[in-house]
Amino acid sequence: MFSKISGFVIALMIVSGCGTKTTPEKIVMPQDPHSFAKPSEAKVTHLSWKATVSFDTKTISATASWKIEATPDADVIILDTKGLTIQKVTLDNDQPTQFKLADNDAILGQALAVLIKPGTKVVNIQYETSPDAEALQWLSAQQTAGKKFPFLFTQSQAILARSWVPCQDSPGIRFTYDAEVTVPKDLLALMSASNPKDKNNTGTYRFEMKQPISSYLLALAVGDVAFKPISERAGIYAEHSLLDTAAWEFADLEKMIAGAEELYGPYRWERYDVIVLPPSFPFGGMENPRLTFATPTILAGDRSLTSLIAHELAHSWSGNLVTNATWNDFWLNEGFTVYFETRIMEKLYGRDYAEMLASLNLQDLQDEVKSLNEANNSADTKLLLNLEGRNPDDGVTDIAYNKGYFFLRSIEEKHGRDKFDSFLKDYFSENAFTSMDTEGFKRYIKKYYQDKFKVTLDDPLFNAWITTEGLPADIAQPSSTKFKQVDELLAGWKAEKPLDKSRAKDWSTHEWLHFLKNLPPSLTPQQMKAVDEFGNFSASGNAEIVTAWGVIAIRNNYEKMNGKIESFLINTGRRKFLSPLYNELVKTEAGKKRAKEIYEKARPNYHFVATNTFDKLLR
Repeated sequence: MFSKISGFVIALMIVSGCGTKTTPEKIVMPQDPHSFAKPSEAKVTHLSWKATVSFDTKTISATASWKIEATPDADVIILDTKGLTIQKVTLDNDQPTQFKLADNDAILGQALAVLIKPGTKVVNIQYETSPDAEALQWLSAQQTAGKKFPFLFTQSQAILARSWVPCQDSPGIRFTYDAEVTVPKDLLALMSASNPKDKNNTGTYRFEMKQPISSYLLALAVGDVAFKPISERAGIYAEHSLLDTAAWEFADLEKMIAGAEELYGPYRWERYDVIVLPPSFPFGGMENPRLTFATPTILAGDRSLTSLIAHELAHSWSGNLVTNATWNDFWLNEGFTVYFETRIMEKLYGRDYAEMLASLNLQDLQDEVKSLNEANNSADTKLLLNLEGRNPDDGVTDIAYNKGYFFLRSIEEKHGRDKFDSFLKDYFSENAFTSMDTEGFKRYIKKYYQDKFKVTLDDPLFNAWITTEGLPADIAQPSSTKFKQVDELLAGWKAEKPLDKSRAKDWSTHEWLHFLKNLPPSLTPQQMKAVDEFGNFSASGNAEIVTAWGVIAIRNNYEKMNGKIESFLINTGRRKFLSPLYNELVKTEAGKKRAKEIYEKARPNYHFVATNTFDKLLR
C-alpha cells in the first residue's frame, strides 16, 4: 500500500512541477495500515461540513472544508475516500489547486492527494456520496416503526467514514467540527455533536463538536424522531412509538453517568444522549460522542440489557477520550470499556450482578477462541493483531472485548483494586484526547505502577495476554450466587428431575442465558419440548433469548422455531445475533439452503457491516 501511494504522490508532484522530497520522513506515530494519510507531513485539525441529504437519490451532496497543519516543506495532503465523486477542490478562500485520486483499493478505497502551498490553512472539497456508500443506511418508511417517513443513519467504524466524508480516516488523527445539514422538513437531523431537541420549520440544522474526535466517531441520523429528557444532561431520542418504552428502559441513565464519574473522573463531553435506531442497525450500540446509537433489541422490558448502555457510556472515557492508535490496537478501546462497564454495573446493581455479566463474557470468549482455532485463525486470538491488508472489522471479536477485560481484571486482582482504580483514573486524565498504542500502554502502566506503588509489572505478564494465542491457564473464573442456583437446577434436570418453574420466577435475562448456554448440545424432541415449556422460549420477544434458543433449535431440528427464526433474521440487523444463527444453519446442507433463502429476503434490510460478513458466508 505505501509504495503505491508514495509513487502516486511523487507522480502528481512531478506533473505539477513541484519536485520530490529529499528529507527523511519524521515518524511520530505508528503508520496506520488502514489509512493513506501521512499526518507527520500534513494533517487535518477542524472540519466545517455543509451538506444536503436527499432521500430521492440516496446521496449526500456536501462541501468539506478542512483546516490543516502542515510542515513547512509539505506540498501535498492526503485524505481517504471511498466511492465519493469529487467535484471540486480549492484552497483557503477558493484558490484553485490540483488534486488526484489514486487507484481504488477494495478495502481502503482511494487516496485523495491535494497539492497545497506554504501557508495553506484550509482545503475545501466539494463532493457527492454514492447511493451505495458503505457507511450510509437508507431505510424506506416501511423499514421504520412509524411507517410514514424514511430514515438515514451512518456507521463510520471502523474505516467507513471515508465513504461519506473525505477525511484522514485513522483513529490516531483527531479534529473538531461544525456542520450545517439540510434534510426534508418532516425529519430531524442529529449528529455526534450539539443537537436540537425538536424539528424546525426550515429543515436546516447546525451542529458543533468542540472536543477533538477521530473520524470513526463522525455520525449522522435523520428521521422522524422525538426527544425525552432523563436528566439535565441526558435524554433519549427515538421514533414516537418507541420513545416512552425507551425512556423507561433507560431510566438509570443519569445514575450510570454519575457512577462512572465517581469511578474514573469527570464526563468530558457535556451531554450524553441516546438514540434508538431502527432494527437494521448492525451493532448493539455505537459510542458516537454526545449521541450513542443503540439497537432496539436492548428494549427487553425489564431493563436487563442496559449494560450495553453502560458499555457505550464507558466509551466516553475508553475509546472516545483515549483512543486506539490503529485498529491493530482495538483491544485498548474495548477491553478497557468492558472492564469499565462491568464496574459501572457493579456499582449500580451489586457484585453478583456484575459477576453474572463476567461469567457470560467468559463463556462467549471461550466459544470465540474455539471458533477461531477451528477456522485456522488462531493468530486472531492475540490481543495485539496484525490486520494489514485485511478489513479491520476482522478484529471485532470477543477477543478484543473479553480477553482484554480479563487481562485488565488479572492486574486488578493480582495487585489490588485500589491501585488499579488509581491507575485507570489517571490514565484517562493524563492521556485525554490523545491516541494510545499497545506499546505506549505497556510503558505507561509499567512506569505508573513502579513510580507510584513500587510494583514491577514484568514482561511475561504482558506477553501471556497480548502476544500469545489463546487464553492463559490462570484466567479469572467469575462466581455468581444466582448462576450457582441455575447450575443446581440444571444438574437436577440432567439427573432426570422435572424442571420447576417456581424456581425461575424471578430470573433475569442473564440467568436464562446461563441456563440455555449450559444445556447439553444434543436434546431429544421430548427434552426440547420440556425446556421450551419451562422457559416459554419460543414465544420470547427478547433478542438475546431468541438467538440463544434459536441456535439450540436449529441444532436439534426443533421445527416449532423455524418461523420465528426466519422472521427474526429478516427483521433484525444486529450482527451479534445474526452470526450465531447463520453459522449454525450452514453446518448442514439443508440448513445452508434454508439460510440462503432467508438471506435473500433479509439482505435488503442489513447494513453494509452485516452484508460484508454474510456475503462471504452465504454467497
